[in-house]
Amino acid sequence: MRKAKIFEKSDERILGAGDFVDQMLSAAEDRMERKNHLKSKGYDLIVTAEGVCSVMDLEASEIWKIGKSRRRVSARSLLCFWTVRELGMSMTDLPRRMNISLTGISQSVMRGEQIAEDNGFKLLE
Repeated sequence: MRKAKIFEKSDERILGAGDFVDQMLSAAEDRMERKNHLKSKGYDLIVTAEGVCSVMDLEASEIWKIGKSRRRVSARSLLCFWTVRELGMSMTDLPRRMNISLTGISQSVMRGEQIAEDNGFKLLE
């Protein structure tokens, strides 16, 4: 008696069962669609910085100034989070544009994620 072959969706880049692979591919597709939607609306580093200043009630010029005031650090962290996670910008592009080390950018992304979550901030509804 022959056993029936069972085929599951697979992708050599993802280890796991078919359902898990489907879930991961779907999440990646959602992130890509969101990134493309934001870019089609004109979102880039500058526009995103303006959005951050708006939700953080900060003057637009303040976000680019060097310094460690609590509000400025929070705003820059949120900016790092949104540009890296929402727009898909590489962390290696940000240090020279924001005068922060790569390690600082990485920490800012994590801090910015927490700020967005705690305050219910969204880049685009």
